[in-house]
Amino acid sequence: MPLIEPGKRAPAFTLKDQHGEKHALKAYSGRHVVLFFYPKDMTSGCTREAHDFDALSGKFDKAGAVVLGVSILSVESKKKFADKESLRIPLLADDRVNEAGKPDPVVCAKYGVWVEKSMYGRTYMGIVRTTYLIGPDGKVVRRWDKVKVPGHAEAVLAELT
Repeated sequence: MPLIEPGKRAPAFTLKDQHGEKHALKAYSGRHVVLFFYPKDMTSGCTREAHDFDALSGKFDKAGAVVLGVSILSVESKKKFADKESLRIPLLADDRVNEAGKPDPVVCAKYGVWVEKSMYGRTYMGIVRTTYLIGPDGKVVRRWDKVKVPGHAEAVLAELT
């Protein structure tokens, strides 16, 4: 599926976080939602990105926004990652697998971030680092594609202030 363009309604979702609690987009109606998609728990870039958003979580809250991280892998993986790194922000598990036991994430696909990648001549499916800012009305306000981590959380916060 293609990326969601600004001005379009953000696809609905319900996913569990590292504590097993469900988070549904509709539960945040009336607030901004920062939805950052990251490739994998406990990798250097993803750890830095999660820490950056976590460190600014109070400022996001004051700006009327909730921050949610989304990637594949299980709730257990998210818990291990959050505990190891002392992360407080919700990390959501888009962890559906297909009949072959391979990742088949629903929300990542809806948001257009589950794509074919290649490395060293091998192709595989994975998440392209992308952030969506969803407005209080449920529509996409802004999208950051192929995110470079340094300074990204600050740039997203600046969009809200």
